[in-house]
Amino acid sequence: MTLVATLISNPAEPALDTATLARARDALPGATAPIWLDPGIAADIPFTGSGENDNRALTARLREAIGAEPVDVVVQPEDGRRKMLFLADMDSTMIGQECIDELADYAGLKAHVSAITERAMRGEIAFAPALRERVALLKGLPEKVIDEVIAERIRLTPGARALVATLRSHGVHTCLVSGGFTLFTGRVGSMCGFHENRANTLLMTNDGKLAGAVAEPILGREAKRDTLLELRERLGLAPDSTMAIGDGANDLDMIHEAGLGVAYRAKPVVAEAARARIDHGDLTAMLYMQGFSGEEFLERVST
Repeated sequence: MTLVATLISNPAEPALDTATLARARDALPGATAPIWLDPGIAADIPFTGSGENDNRALTARLREAIGAEPVDVVVQPEDGRRKMLFLADMDSTMIGQECIDELADYAGLKAHVSAITERAMRGEIAFAPALRERVALLKGLPEKVIDEVIAERIRLTPGARALVATLRSHGVHTCLVSGGFTLFTGRVGSMCGFHENRANTLLMTNDGKLAGAVAEPILGREAKRDTLLELRERLGLAPDSTMAIGDGANDLDMIHEAGLGVAYRAKPVVAEAARARIDHGDLTAMLYMQGFSGEEFLERVST
């Protein structure tokens, strides 16, 4: 079996050099010459493995070989590394913020709400009751605050547009799936170019204010996985043809179910459980690990 180790650094701060690649190659059985995907940023190292290879152990060996270099490592079979369905979390993944925390700032409760968010994303408390508790604290905020948060505070994670556009150009179906709110995912999904988005619905009063409640049932950990299963069946795809990315505990089931599940700058429980993780690169790391070269990246395509 031919496996491939992909080494990826942050495009904003290229950190991959020939010396690092040489150390990585020496740590792999039957490794061939590295192939640059983007000079200084990402490279593949094909090597010979067997069905009994422990990819986690190989990944750990590579991380030890490259030492403290800010370089991510992903080990996987070379065959089938290009995927046809992509699901992504929104908060702290496709965008750099947690939308509910930014809303809470308008109510003077950001520190309190952020603490609950952090515990939920770490898996220390259940997601659904934590969401209900936080939403209740937003009661009375005018709906227009959401437009202000999106315009003034929400920023796409570097590489977001290039990731989605490049995948779409290769026929990949893309879905933004969030435990957040449709009022945000609709806008963020459009900004990134996703085919569709799914999230929770904030309830409003007749006078245009947040009611302090969210429509049931809540889209959380199980619903994210169910979305992947639904889309996989609808598109007639094999399990290995899917990929998902997220950072929090409510992404774990989706990440486990995907053929390529990736933890992105994730909470410890997620980084430990995921088969692949990105700690240093931006979102284009999802393209490099599928074997795309930097020259193949596109910007946003029409939705």
